[in-house]
Amino acid sequence: MKNYPKVAVVILNWNGRFFLEKFLPSVYNSSYPNIEFVIGDNASTDDSLSFVRASYPKITLLENAQNYGFAGGYNHILSRVEADYFVLLNSDVEVTPNWIEPVIDMLERDEKLVAAQPKILAFHNKAKFEHAGAAGGYLDRYGYPFCCGRIMDKVEYDLGQYDLEKEIFWASGAALFIKSHAWKEAKGLDEDFFAHMEEIDLCWRLKKMGYRIGYCPDSTVYHVGGGTLNASNPQKTYLNFRNNLFMLQKNLPVDQAFTTIFMRLWLDLIALIKFVFDRKFKDAWAVSRAHQSFFLNFFKNAKKRNNYAGIENKAGQYKKSIIADYYLDKKQKFSDLDQDSFF
Repeated sequence: MKNYPKVAVVILNWNGRFFLEKFLPSVYNSSYPNIEFVIGDNASTDDSLSFVRASYPKITLLENAQNYGFAGGYNHILSRVEADYFVLLNSDVEVTPNWIEPVIDMLERDEKLVAAQPKILAFHNKAKFEHAGAAGGYLDRYGYPFCCGRIMDKVEYDLGQYDLEKEIFWASGAALFIKSHAWKEAKGLDEDFFAHMEEIDLCWRLKKMGYRIGYCPDSTVYHVGGGTLNASNPQKTYLNFRNNLFMLQKNLPVDQAFTTIFMRLWLDLIALIKFVFDRKFKDAWAVSRAHQSFFLNFFKNAKKRNNYAGIENKAGQYKKSIIADYYLDKKQKFSDLDQDSFF
């Protein structure tokens, strides 16, 4: 008889009654046999929890005393969950019946493979990949994240072109599978990120410890995206620009960090100027605030650096600039990129 490791599917909720009502049925009907469903609540003020208690009495409810954001919220909740695997699942995700077992099987085959994501397609257009994860995440030489199936704002149709298991650089926090021992060893997410890019930082730290991150195309989920902060929200602009700089400072080698961050500050300035010309003044100010926060927190983040000399796994890093490829060379599909330029 097959031994099924225990899986805890953990949804972090904040005033998300609408999404829970819409998507919990697909999650709750998952076919995996050894499973616990957990709703972790970030001090919601709506009727989310009363809805779950009435409709899903067998789901475990864990409450945070305040809204700790995505990073702190999951850290506080998962410290109270016992399982072999944690699945961090956004509340705005619809899953397919057999979405768990293929990923667990893949992770069980390799002790160094400690985290993975399924194929993430768009809920509102299920023939296309979804922006936040698609077919696995990568990072270019200047720290810009992109995905197989999504470069910048260009999202591809899923035609089966990315249907092979592979190692990636980062797995999306929208549907992140992770071995609980690796989560604990890495000490979870960096709570100073609050939200956005915290999963990339976590995956990078795991890779620096010699672990691997994977993509499993045999599992599919459908993500709405922008459920908490939509793409046009200046707060999202602020968090993305700030957290990217935090991540680079924490994880790059010292010599590379100086030159990369110096270049990123200039590239960010170009983005700020473009926001001004597009009359998106709040976004321009968000970039400025991001830089201010980076410098104010410089020494704090410097203390977080962990150097695992000689064992960093660079698979999934791209040696070129994805910005130059996209805007100058018009390479808008992952298959257009120079595959020899990936570690």
